[in-house]
Amino acid sequence: MINAVWLNTFCTLVEVGHFTRTAERLHMTQSGVSQHVRKLEERLGVQLLVREGKRFSVSDAGERLYAEAQGILAALSGLPDKVQEDTPFEGVVRVMSPGSVGLKLYGHLLALQCRYPQLVIEYRFAPNAEVEAALIESRVDIGFMTSESVSAEVRCRPVAQESLLLVTPANTVAPDWSALMALGFIDHPDGRHHANLLLGPNYLEFRHSGQFPLSGFSNQIGLILEPVSRGLGFTVLPAHAVEAFARPEQIRVHPLSTPVSETLYLCGRREKGLQKRVETVIAEALRWLEV
Repeated sequence: MINAVWLNTFCTLVEVGHFTRTAERLHMTQSGVSQHVRKLEERLGVQLLVREGKRFSVSDAGERLYAEAQGILAALSGLPDKVQEDTPFEGVVRVMSPGSVGLKLYGHLLALQCRYPQLVIEYRFAPNAEVEAALIESRVDIGFMTSESVSAEVRCRPVAQESLLLVTPANTVAPDWSALMALGFIDHPDGRHHANLLLGPNYLEFRHSGQFPLSGFSNQIGLILEPVSRGLGFTVLPAHAVEAFARPEQIRVHPLSTPVSETLYLCGRREKGLQKRVETVIAEALRWLEV
C-alpha cells in the first residue's frame, strides 16, 4: 500500500518545485518533506527525484507517478463527502413484501420515483419467510411481513391492518357451506393459511381447507382471481389483492359475520440505522397503507 500522505507530499513538491516552500504549504519541516519522498522511493523501489545539490528535477518515474497520483488524490479528497452523503431523494432502496402489499404499494412508489428520478425503487414480491431471510442477509433495506420475525436480527413494528376477504364468482349470492363446497377452492401460496384464519370463525362446518375440492392454484398474486372470475371456484385473499383486480364486476366479495384481519409489520435489520432515502420510501408507503 502507498501511504497517501507521502504521495501528497511528493505531488505538492513537484508542483511547488522547492523543498522549503513545500514544507511551508504543508506545515511541515523541510526534513519531513525529504523523509516522505525518501520513504516513497524506498517503497516503490525507484528514484523519483534527480538531486543536484540543493536543486532537483523530477525523474521519468517521478513524472509517471505524479500523473497517476492526481486521480488518486482527487478521489481521496472527495471521499469524506461521499461517505457522509445521505440524501433523501437519491440512491437505490430495496423493498420486499408479500404480493398483496406489493400490489398496493408498487404503483405509488413508482409515482414517487417519477417525482425524484434519482431515487431508484427495487421491489420484490415474496412470502414472509423469504422477506425475513433477505433482511437477515442484508439483501433488502426494508421488508413488510404479515407476521413478526422470529429472528433476533430483525426488528418489526406493526403499521397497518389488512382484511382477509372471501371472494366468489359474481353470480354467487349466498356463500353458504354447500355453495363453497360446490365451487371448490382456488389455492395460492398462502391460501390454506388465509382460509384457516377467515373461514374457521365463520363456518361451523370448517375444520381445514382440505375439506374443499381443489379447483385451481396460482402462485402469481395478480392472477389468483382469474379462475374465480370465470366461475371456477372461490378463494380467500387479503384486501389489497382484491382491490387490484382489473375486473371487479366479475367477482363478488362477501362480508362475513366475524371479520378477520392480518397485522402488517414494517421490518428491518436491528443494528442498522435508516438512510434518509429509505425513510422517504417508508413515509410514502405508510401514507398509502393507512388509507
